Amino acid sequence: MTKPIAGTSDGKADFLYKGLIELGINEDEAALSAEKLHRYVKELELFNSVYDLTAAKTTEEIEVRHILDSLAARTELLKLKEEVLKQRRTNETLKAAACENTVTDTDTDFVIADIGTGGGLPGIPLALTMGDTDFILVERMSKRCLFLENCAAVLGLKNVRIENIEAERIEQKSFDIAVFRAFRPLDKKMLRILLRTLKPCGFLAAYKAKREKIDEEMGAVKQFVSSFKVIPLKVPFLEEHERNLVIIPKPI
Repeated sequence: MTKPIAGTSDGKADFLYKGLIELGINEDEAALSAEKLHRYVKELELFNSVYDLTAAKTTEEIEVRHILDSLAARTELLKLKEEVLKQRRTNETLKAAACENTVTDTDTDFVIADIGTGGGLPGIPLALTMGDTDFILVERMSKRCLFLENCAAVLGLKNVRIENIEAERIEQKSFDIAVFRAFRPLDKKMLRILLRTLKPCGFLAAYKAKREKIDEEMGAVKQFVSSFKVIPLKVPFLEEHERNLVIIPKPI
């Protein structure tokens, strides 16, 4: 049961704003982001019956179990971004020193992909709160891509691009980080496909639930994974539900 929180001036509980604050976003940014996220929730509710975007039954369920759940990994993804960029800068410096060339800008083409994004989760909430990071939302269903294009326009997300393509057909070495949530269990075939989409020094980041299920899933693909980390996530107002982020580096 979601715990109650204080309401806003119109009498409605503002789970999004309070959740953003709890996730470490400052008040001004939280207010702006919450306003846009409310708009996104309305779009999800308006078009859900047409595009089959979510099984959520209530606004609160969308806000907490989907939006805030998506944003629970934001801090860890920012850490991964810095780790990737740091390694890329180091590699470029070493190459430049060996060839006596100038160091190129390695930050401008950094991109996070949301694989099998569906209605835009976690990609849209992440892109909305990470405005200086480019996102590609990958979705195989054309009708959902129409919804995503509309959302990006309505929300003014200049850092979002939609790709109507199956994961199997994604070009190799396209992304620095690939995230996925509510995705089918990782099997050997899909893991190999996803790892191929990563650039050198890249990471997969999978939203998962119970640790015992993660260990079972990763045990079945261990020959394709050099290492992995499981990071517990705290979702505001869903503390009783176990959520984890599984981080898998691209093998060297």
